[in-house]
Amino acid sequence: MTLDFDFVLRLLVAGILGAIIGLDREYRAKEAGYRTHFLVSLGSALIMIVSQYGFQDIIKENSVTLDPSRVAAQVVSGIGFIGAGTIILQKQIVRGLTTAAGIWATAGIGLAVGAGMYVISIAATLLTLAGLELLSILFKSVGMKSSMITFSTTNKDILKEVSDRFKSRNYMLVSYKMERLGYGETERYMVTMVIKSKRSNDEGHMLSLMQEWPDVTVEQIE
Repeated sequence: MTLDFDFVLRLLVAGILGAIIGLDREYRAKEAGYRTHFLVSLGSALIMIVSQYGFQDIIKENSVTLDPSRVAAQVVSGIGFIGAGTIILQKQIVRGLTTAAGIWATAGIGLAVGAGMYVISIAATLLTLAGLELLSILFKSVGMKSSMITFSTTNKDILKEVSDRFKSRNYMLVSYKMERLGYGETERYMVTMVIKSKRSNDEGHMLSLMQEWPDVTVEQIE
């Protein structure tokens, strides 16, 4: 009974620690939130417990030898499927890498809790949160992020003004694609640009910047 209570405690602690990391991702409106991280950590802890204690009766047999770490080791490779599902590749923009890495770290935390390593698990959770939040604050002015802007206009002369503006010090124009729609009076130009910018320049800042040209209609910023 005492051992069963310890197992339940491990599952509870693993779920709580995973949910804490997931709350950060939920706050950032990322692909995987607190429920996903809760389940990943809980499942990892359960697999570790089964790996350690689930084959005790079989090991007692004289002709049977087992490596209890093999079951838990599959979590490390298996969690890659979930992590890959959070990664989105669109044109030259990759989204979800941090969330995928967070899920991988959460699985590791769950395995540690399942093994009864509470102190290391809590420390790893705090360090993971520090990596997700503290580092982004410290290096906010240093790092750059990719954004994709799609807009349309009937004034071809504006296109050069817009592209020149995004070649300034705070921006880097990565790719540029223009498509002409219609002819004559209905002629419009649809432009898609991939831009690297300082992390302090968010999508709202870019939208305000695009509104400097009245003839430009912003279709999408992501």
